[in-house]
Amino acid sequence: MTDRYGAYALAGNPAAPADVLLRLLALNDRSITYRLSYRAAFPDEVAEAMLTHPERWVRHLLADSFTAAPQLRARLLDGPASDAMAVAIGPNPYRIQAPPLPDEAYERLLNHERGHVRHETVGAPSTPDHVLVPLVGHADPLFRRAACRRVWHLLDTDARSALLADPDRAVRTAASLQVMDQDEERTEEIVRTQAESWHLGEVAERGKLGRALAERLMADEVLLARLALNPTLPADLAAGLADHADPAVRLAVSARPELSEDERAAIDWRIDPEDRLPGLWWVWNARHDPETLRRCATSAHTWLRRTAASCPGLPQDSVELLAGDADFAVRLLLAECHPEAPAELLLDLYLHGTHRAVAMLTSRPGFPAAGLARRFADAPDPRARALALRDPAATRELVERLSRDPEAGVRRTAARDPRLPVPRLLELLADPDTVSGAAANPALPPREMAALLDREGIPR
Repeated sequence: MTDRYGAYALAGNPAAPADVLLRLLALNDRSITYRLSYRAAFPDEVAEAMLTHPERWVRHLLADSFTAAPQLRARLLDGPASDAMAVAIGPNPYRIQAPPLPDEAYERLLNHERGHVRHETVGAPSTPDHVLVPLVGHADPLFRRAACRRVWHLLDTDARSALLADPDRAVRTAASLQVMDQDEERTEEIVRTQAESWHLGEVAERGKLGRALAERLMADEVLLARLALNPTLPADLAAGLADHADPAVRLAVSARPELSEDERAAIDWRIDPEDRLPGLWWVWNARHDPETLRRCATSAHTWLRRTAASCPGLPQDSVELLAGDADFAVRLLLAECHPEAPAELLLDLYLHGTHRAVAMLTSRPGFPAAGLARRFADAPDPRARALALRDPAATRELVERLSRDPEAGVRRTAARDPRLPVPRLLELLADPDTVSGAAANPALPPREMAALLDREGIPR
C-alpha cells in the first residue's frame, strides 16, 4: 500500500461519500478495508456491501470493530454461519469497554447450534452483565462457570449457594475462587482438588490461608513470591521471607499491607522504571476506602503507588499528589485510569513520555484543547506546535500557517483540519508528505476525493 496513502486516509474520512468508499472496498486491500471497518458510520450502501461481502475476512473485520454500530455487527448473524463466531468473540479494545450487541443478538448467539459460538459468547469481554446473570442456572456448566467469574457480585445468596454446591467440579471451583479470600475451608478444598491446576498460583496469592496450609505451600518453595503477597499469610512466616535470595520474593514481602514504611524500607527490594507489575490485590480490594488509598499514594513503595494510581476512586488530593510522582508508570497509570486525571498531566506525558501508550492520551476526555494555540503555536517542539491545532479557537490564519510548517508531521496535522482553506488543502493533497492528512479532511470536496483515487490507480 506504499503508493496508496491517500486511499487509506480516505477510508476514514467521515465525509467520504458512498461511491468513494465502495471503490475502496472493491480493492480487497486488507489495510484499507481495516480502516474502513473502523469508521464511526457507514452509508447504507457501504454497510450492505461489507455485510454481504464474499470474502469472510472482510465481514470479520467488521465484527471486530469497536467503532461500528452494535446493530450493524449483529446483522452479520443473518449471513453465513461462520460469521457467528466472529460476532460472538467481538471487539476487545485496549482499556475501552466495547458497546454490547442488542439483546436479541445475544439470544441468538446463546442458542446457536455450534457450541463454540455459545461458549465464546459467554466469555466475550463485551457481553454485558445482564445477559450473564440468568445463566447461573443454565444446563451447560460452561455457562454457569462464566457467570461465576463475571457476575458473582450481582448474584443473590441462593444463586451463590447453588454454584458453590454445583454438581460440576469446575463450576464449584469457579465459585470457590470467588469466596476463598474469606473462607479457609474453600481455600483448602481448591488446593486439595486442584493440586496440578493453574489455579494454585491464584489461591496462593488470594485465598484465606490457615497456618497449616500456609506452611505446606511454603515448604514446596514453588509459589513463594505469590504467597508473600497474600495478606492472610501469617506475619511471622512472611517476615521469614524478607531476606530471601529471590528478589521477586523480597519485593512481594515488601508490599504487604501490615508493614510500616520503615519496615518496607528495611527490605532489599527493587523496581526498575520499565518493570511491569500487576496491581496489588489488597490495594484494589480497598479501592473504595479513601484512607487506604491515601496511605498507598503517600508510600515510598513504588508498587503501592502504582496500584493506587490505577484505582478510579482515588481521592482528589491523592490524584494531585501522584500527578507529580517521580515514577513514570505511576503518572501514566493515573492518566489512563482516573476519570479526573489533571489535564496538565495528560499534556506533559504526551509531550515528554516515551512509552507508546502516551499517544493514546489525546483521546482521554480530560486532554486539554482550549488555550493550546496561544501556548504552542510557536513552540520549538513540533509535537507541541501540532497540538495548537486542537484548540477550537485556532484561527484559519494559524491553521494555514502551520500547514506550511517545516516539520511534515505538523503539516499533516494541519492538513486534516477542516478550518484549512480549500485551495491550501488541495495543495497539500498533491504533496506526498501531506496527502494522508489532506485526504482525511472532511472539508475535502467529493470530486477531489474521486480524483485522488483516479491518481492512485483505483478502478471506478
